[in-house]
Amino acid sequence: MQYATARNLNTRPVNSFDREYAIIKGRRKSRAVTRVKTALFLMVTFGVLAVVITYYLSLQAGITNSVKVISAKESRLNEIRLDNDENYSRITSNVDLEEIRRVAIQELGMRYAEEGQIISFDGEGSDYVRQTGVIPD
Repeated sequence: MQYATARNLNTRPVNSFDREYAIIKGRRKSRAVTRVKTALFLMVTFGVLAVVITYYLSLQAGITNSVKVISAKESRLNEIRLDNDENYSRITSNVDLEEIRRVAIQELGMRYAEEGQIISFDGEGSDYVRQTGVIPD
């Protein structure tokens, strides 16, 4: 028995059909990779879009809620102002200036100021006055 030193290789010449098949197979593989990349890109894009839309809607809900709160507080403020105006009108309408004048003159001994009794001074923007000295006669 004799052994050959080289293996018996089934070699056949590469024809044009095999080359075209290899090219088509490579293109299919490339298209599949491209489809996977495109699908991943679209999933990431839609995920980011979903997060942005959710954040936007939460901001819109917050703004709507704030507008409702402001509206309610403005309504309450108007009610308080009306109540305050009614109370002020009621108080001022019950004041009898003639009765105040009569009590001041007859019971308290007050009288109207005469010429030279009025002393003017510069105030510093406050309605409060503190006497620190003797008022001249």
